[in-house]
Amino acid sequence: MQITEKDFNTGYHLITIENESGFHLSVTDLGARIVSLGRDKELVLGFDSADDYLEQDPFIGASIGRTAGRIENGRFTLDGKDYQVSIDPATGHSLHGGKPGFETKKWTYTIENGENEASVIFTTNSPDGEHGFPGNLEIEVRHTLTQENVWRVTTKGISDQTTLFNPTNHVYFNLIGDITQSIDEHKLWLNSSAFASLRPDTIPTGEITNSTGTAFDFQAEKPMADVFTSDFEQKNQCNGLDHPFFLNESNLQKPAAKLTSPDGKIELTVSTDSSSVVIFTANFGEDGPTMRGEKLAHHGGITFETQIAPGAEQYPEFGSITLPANETFETITEYKITLKEADEHGN
Repeated sequence: MQITEKDFNTGYHLITIENESGFHLSVTDLGARIVSLGRDKELVLGFDSADDYLEQDPFIGASIGRTAGRIENGRFTLDGKDYQVSIDPATGHSLHGGKPGFETKKWTYTIENGENEASVIFTTNSPDGEHGFPGNLEIEVRHTLTQENVWRVTTKGISDQTTLFNPTNHVYFNLIGDITQSIDEHKLWLNSSAFASLRPDTIPTGEITNSTGTAFDFQAEKPMADVFTSDFEQKNQCNGLDHPFFLNESNLQKPAAKLTSPDGKIELTVSTDSSSVVIFTANFGEDGPTMRGEKLAHHGGITFETQIAPGAEQYPEFGSITLPANETFETITEYKITLKEADEHGN
């Protein structure tokens, strides 16, 4: 495995792992984020420098926390005590644990290189009281690339007080490799038969909705255009997907999702031990950022944010995001890229 490091502007670094087939993963210590993934084409959304992330959209590709998603009014109760955490002024709700969050921290990193895989291990801390959350929280995010074109994300956390912890990675995929084109003709399959219904302000209602027979039914693979052109109420209020889907199985041996490029030559398989995945279809309209010299199209990317469903602090049936004091949290997600075209690499 070849590993290179270079300057990513503003004091940050870009670390690239490349396997024997020429497939690469690039990550940065700004937000412990993924910047680039692929071989002959770019498969994820990203910017050319740390400055671009800080100026345009710090969440893209980043490690997110303490709590990915929204907490209604920034309020929750833990061990009988009420907490008020910082809120996003635009919505009045807590977003991704508060700003600045994990996404703009400069993480410490080390590198591990082996014959079959290599990793960049990022670490940081969130001090007691940051954005109103209790506990000194130590976090580790490990990005690994294997010879089999698997990008694995392993996230750990431990706090000296009971707290909330629900991290994710905010990666966006576009398997065409052209962000000026929407993902309409990408085909999606999900190992899920239920999703969390949302209010117009994207806060979960608490209802776990059966997706079977609806526009949000991906139990049989179908193109994303089938969703975007539907008149489904939940789609209309978000102008796409921005929903947690509850997984039928939560283990690394069973795929959680599969995304296939329009020409069928690239397949992404997502496996996770998380109980849900938040699917967001870059519903930016005309307000998408400019990346690598190109303007992001409406629906120009799709996320697979594996986590416990946002709203779990209110609705126990969603799962638990409580991290007891001095207990280690760990979650693993694998994104496997299968390149089906025949070429000189034999893949």
